[in-house]
Amino acid sequence: MDASYVDLADPSHLEFDYMRWMRIVLRAARARRILHIGGAACALPRALALEDPGGRQEVCEVDPDVLAFAREHFGLRRAPGLRVRCAEGRALLARQPDASWDAVVIDAFVAAVVPRRLITVEAVAEVARVAPLALLNVLDDRSAREVRAIGASFAAAYPQTWTLGGRSGNTIVAGSATELDLDRIAACAAADSSPARLTAPSEMARLVGGTVPAQDEEADRAGPRPWC
Repeated sequence: MDASYVDLADPSHLEFDYMRWMRIVLRAARARRILHIGGAACALPRALALEDPGGRQEVCEVDPDVLAFAREHFGLRRAPGLRVRCAEGRALLARQPDASWDAVVIDAFVAAVVPRRLITVEAVAEVARVAPLALLNVLDDRSAREVRAIGASFAAAYPQTWTLGGRSGNTIVAGSATELDLDRIAACAAADSSPARLTAPSEMARLVGGTVPAQDEEADRAGPRPWC
């Protein structure tokens, strides 16, 4: 499955629709200090660093072979405002001071599933501790099972939880500690070349109602799995 697309002639170009949707939200939130958990070829952080070289994009990627491939074939280089490190996401989060980031972006997968250790109540609480805004990319179908599960964890940590996406495929689950202009975000996402629909916090509350969020103990019982 496709995991990255980088336009070497124009790194500001984001081919994947969900990355463009994330950029819309980050722009609306005026987020400049962004921690990215999951890197691959670092398409989104590179585009953001090019747009705002005075900002701070830090990328955490667990697989050294992925980073080596990105450097060899996708032109990944040092750039103003961009730092890439090989590390585990939860371990890196635990070392971050409170409120040290404007946003945390999670785009990490084992096959087509977000690692459970990144979506538990405890994990999202760590994200909320370090940033007022969290964005997570998830693949789902019309059942929205994954979206509901992740949304329940987000709702336990953030006052506002909402999504951007379509009926299937990529969906962005968002959690915010502050009020954002969701009407503006919805309009921009609807005008994208791959339009996305915003599911408002009130709709999300109904969607995740009764859903029990995952916890670390449950994720640990599932057995060891590589996670970013």
